[in-house]
Amino acid sequence: MLTKPATEAFKQAIFSIRTEEDFNQLAIDIFRFQMEHAPVYARFVQLLHPGFSVQDVSDYRQIPFIPIDFFKSQKIVAEGLPVQDYFMSSGTTSQGAVQSRHYLCDTDLYAQCYTRAFRIFWGDPGRYVFLALLPNYLEQPHSSLICMMKGLISQSPHPESGFYLYDKQMLAEKLRELEARQQKTMLFGVSYALLDLAEACPMPLRHTIVLETGGMKGRRKELPKEELHQILRAAFQLQAVHSEYGMCELLSQAYSVGDGLRFRCPPWMRILIRQSQDPLAWETEGHSGGINVIDLGNMFSCPFIATQDLGRSYPDGSFSVIGRFDNSDIRGCNLMVD
Repeated sequence: MLTKPATEAFKQAIFSIRTEEDFNQLAIDIFRFQMEHAPVYARFVQLLHPGFSVQDVSDYRQIPFIPIDFFKSQKIVAEGLPVQDYFMSSGTTSQGAVQSRHYLCDTDLYAQCYTRAFRIFWGDPGRYVFLALLPNYLEQPHSSLICMMKGLISQSPHPESGFYLYDKQMLAEKLRELEARQQKTMLFGVSYALLDLAEACPMPLRHTIVLETGGMKGRRKELPKEELHQILRAAFQLQAVHSEYGMCELLSQAYSVGDGLRFRCPPWMRILIRQSQDPLAWETEGHSGGINVIDLGNMFSCPFIATQDLGRSYPDGSFSVIGRFDNSDIRGCNLMVD
């Protein structure tokens, strides 16, 4: 039976990880918790590996990963806990796309994930003005990105923080005002909106971090990330553009800081690269394959997810995203998907 002290102990442990051994042990403990309390995940594991025993797992790389498409067809949530809210994917990648739903049993856990990750990469949120260039997103009340931005804005003491939708000139004026004051600012934006701003209002940004969250959303031609960042760097005279790797099915995000092309995870998150032809085998460093994510912040839904993204991992612990699988199903792992 789930108890509040037990779940609170897990939450405290997630943010106390200091070593690889800490991560490995907690991942295994949460895996066992999932097998006992998460019926969809437990059934998937038994279908994938009949007779599988939790006692067989001594390393997090042995844990089975559920295909991300399950969030479209199954209610993935631990039993015994009330659902407080849910996140939905945008559903704009193709016409008629089925939207994923990520059920939240602890909204405070999400707030801790994004706040603690922000502090790791950029320091105290209270030092920044947050400008969110997210057209259409306010029309999506269950957007995880909107929820995160509202939370970060609430932690900023600066009244200029807020959302900007379609008025590029107003945003440009605000940026110029903040730059003149040498105010530390973070401009979060979807890719197509940042490109629109770059074309309409180029300006030097000396005190502003530009962070693109991906997503042309059918508004503009898809560009390689290198080309996107080159355009933005030129328009805003930046040394680097930063990036986020996140999705509604995760409570944690990885970020690229500096070159904008290699992502790093917070301590409670790991990326593994699976072989494209054999999703149950791992790819070697530097070779491309499918991205699998362990997000221990997902302890109440599912922390072990096989995404449809393609990427590479590197010896320093970073990873890059190089595209997506052409087909919608992850080969060999579509058990139980309706």
